[in-house]
Amino acid sequence: MPELRFRVRWPDGATESCYSPSSVIADHLDPGTPYPLAQFLEISRTALAAASERVRQKYGFPCSRALGQLARIEATAATFAHRPDATVVVEGFEI
Repeated sequence: MPELRFRVRWPDGATESCYSPSSVIADHLDPGTPYPLAQFLEISRTALAAASERVRQKYGFPCSRALGQLARIEATAATFAHRPDATVVVEGFEI
């Protein structure tokens, strides 16, 4: 269950390195693909919940870092909610 970071480019062009405790995130997001903001949020919720669940299965408790990362993603996404054409691009993965 290797940790994985994924780089995203927000609608304003800012980039962020995001954390996942599991490589399962790579099963949900494709580098170079522009995702509508709502879709990116839904995928992030699903993927980071799955990653946290993998930690729970292995160690007996969910991954607080994955849940914290999701909270940061949701907070940043909220700043673009007024933009109907907002997209997020996953620029790549870092092991």
